[in-house]
Amino acid sequence: MRFDIVTLFPEMFESFTNCSILKRAINKGLIEVHFHNPREFATDKHRTVDDYPYGGGGGMLLRVEPFWRAIKSVPGNPYRILLSPQGRLFNQDVAKELVKRGHILLICGHYEGIDERITELVDEEISIGDYVLTGGELPAMVLVDAVTRLIPGALGCEDSPKRDSFYDGILDFPHYTKPREFEGR
Repeated sequence: MRFDIVTLFPEMFESFTNCSILKRAINKGLIEVHFHNPREFATDKHRTVDDYPYGGGGGMLLRVEPFWRAIKSVPGNPYRILLSPQGRLFNQDVAKELVKRGHILLICGHYEGIDERITELVDEEISIGDYVLTGGELPAMVLVDAVTRLIPGALGCEDSPKRDSFYDGILDFPHYTKPREFEGR
């Protein structure tokens, strides 16, 4: 499975991809994670990726040109997802759909939002919930983690994902370790 992530802040993903299940999946060759920083596709000397909204308004928007170029630079034919508040709500069923894609491109917004023309390049918009975050990096991490867990061999036990909460739409049962009794419990 290949994940390409268009983000202004690839450094946010360093610890995320260098520990636990993701690190093992990368080391086993089960997933690849590639980053594309739109600043590398900006044409001015300051590598500008944002601007004021055309027609006025508060906040800064991500410019179409560097993001368009970054998205177009990704090789292959990935399924393109914009992480946005108006997207389809992400859940376990969506993760099960996405693991079948094989190659996913995630586009992380930031600031006030993105130039709407960027949406012409996406196959789908996905949201992880009704709240405001600084950018699309955290939702990208959530999506990559949930999808990676479903790849055969990513977890220690092959049946683990099928026993997880929400795999079949229900919560998991309580679990216990030794000792059998602890402080009367």
